[in-house]
Amino acid sequence: MDIDRRLDIAVSLLAEPSRVVVDLPETFFKVSPDSGREGRGLVSGFRFGQVASGKSRIVLDASSPVLIDRAFVLDPLDGAPARLVVDLVKTGQDEFLRAVRRSAATKISDVKDRGRAGERGGATRAERPLVVLDPGHGGVDTGAVGQDTTPEKVITLEMAKALKAALEASGQVRVILTREGDSFISLPDRVRFARERQAALFLSIHADSSAKPAQALSGASVYTLSETASDEEAAAYAERENKADQIAGVDLPPDTSDVADILFDLMHRETKNFSVHFARQLVSELKQSVRLVKNPHRFAGFRVLRAPDVPSALLELGYLTNKDDTRLLNSQEWREKTALRLTKAIISFVSVTVGRSQAP
Repeated sequence: MDIDRRLDIAVSLLAEPSRVVVDLPETFFKVSPDSGREGRGLVSGFRFGQVASGKSRIVLDASSPVLIDRAFVLDPLDGAPARLVVDLVKTGQDEFLRAVRRSAATKISDVKDRGRAGERGGATRAERPLVVLDPGHGGVDTGAVGQDTTPEKVITLEMAKALKAALEASGQVRVILTREGDSFISLPDRVRFARERQAALFLSIHADSSAKPAQALSGASVYTLSETASDEEAAAYAERENKADQIAGVDLPPDTSDVADILFDLMHRETKNFSVHFARQLVSELKQSVRLVKNPHRFAGFRVLRAPDVPSALLELGYLTNKDDTRLLNSQEWREKTALRLTKAIISFVSVTVGRSQAP
């Protein structure tokens, strides 16, 4: 990759699936968004983008186990630009896994919580309830891509901003977005973001894609957390969304945190009930003006919904593989109209649940 100046890089390997991660300072990629969808040789494809404040990343998907033979930056010379070079060689699975373990020791740390000072867990019960909106994907993780090539990460951020404006205009809640720009945040950090701020509600915003014929699936749906998925489609969707960290080149261990330990114990208690209650309110409000899928309230094991003490739901706005849905999702008028419906459901929900939680 040609670059306009010399820079420092850090390169590491990840397994399951096999990937090569190149970490860079914050970088503007003057490269077509379509680049990297197809590869050749040892690289089946690649992604690039911002992964944290001040950091960017290139993720190479390996078609077979590989080793990093060399990784370096060439200085500009005789009018030619500087160049980032990563040489890969094919290897066996055992040697690859040993190299993964070695590179893990020097791997750049995961993205940290970037909340604003003064908003970290400082809410008192006298304050307006806090709603955390989570625009899905971001940075190197583009999410689904629409028929017009608009990535999901752009759609979700625009919808989150429209909803934030509508909620703040009500004067009844405070609102924070997990990301304000095109940056990657891991799934556990999204959950932690809401928990540390004692949010009254966490709403993750997404759009989907389908391998079925382009016009076969359309409409919005609402998901809540469950150990058992409501149907095969919900299970498959959760599995895709739960791979967001892998897509961005983040190697996270299985859920062994306190959140995972107490998750399914609490799921049958108040938090699960509140989440389901909110999802039903959301569906009831959305159906007034938004096309919904059949059985619009679904459930599956989404990692981003695993806050045991914050009612959480995932709103899937529509299918980017459907031209009608894509047209609506790119419409500012549609987003603003939908934001008003969402606001009504959210205000109704938090006014009841916060009041109930504050009862003596």
